[in-house]
Order: sequence, then C-alpha cells, then structure tokens
Amino acid sequence: MKTYHVYILKCSDQTFYTGVTSNLTRRMFQHKTGFYTTSYTFSRRPVALVFYAEFTDINLALEKERQIKKWSKAKKWSKAKKLALINGAYETLPNLAKKQFK
Repeated sequence: MKTYHVYILKCSDQTFYTGVTSNLTRRMFQHKTGFYTTSYTFSRRPVALVFYAEFTDINLALEKERQIKKWSKAKKWSKAKKLALINGAYETLPNLAKKQFK
C-alpha cells in the first residue's frame, strides 16, 4: 500500500514550510541539499523536519496540506496553529481556529 506524508519543516529563518510527498526520505534529502534552487526552502537552509503525518489516501493528504497552508493566510494565528500541531497539542487547535472579534 502506497503511503503519503504531509510534513512541516522549520527553516533557518524560523518560518515553516508545509509539503506533501510519497517519499519523505528522498524529499528531505532534496530540501536539505537545495536540489530545487527556486524552492522556498533553498535560501532558508538548514531545515529541520518538525512534523509529519502519514496517509494512505493521496486526496486526504492533499486536503490536509491545503488546510495547513491555508492557516498561513490568517497570519495572526498561523504560527500558533502550526506549533500546536507540531507539539501534539491537538486539543488547542479548535480554539486557535475561532475568529477573534473586537
């Protein structure tokens, strides 16, 4: 059975990169060596793998990747959500997802 990984890298500039792959070992090698010179991580090396989740359904993996990437559009809570995911604090994610009213 083929598996897919959604992963988060922490970059040297303290930003996070989220991706999906069917071969995590190969993809990590590519990120760490700067295989793709135009990629987000190329100028932000070294990178460290800080989270990954395994899926057997590519559609579900892509959906989760999009969900995490969408968090970046809500800049205020983006990093907090990713850190909660990385640290396994899943119970805090619903509260971080709530809209803040003034």
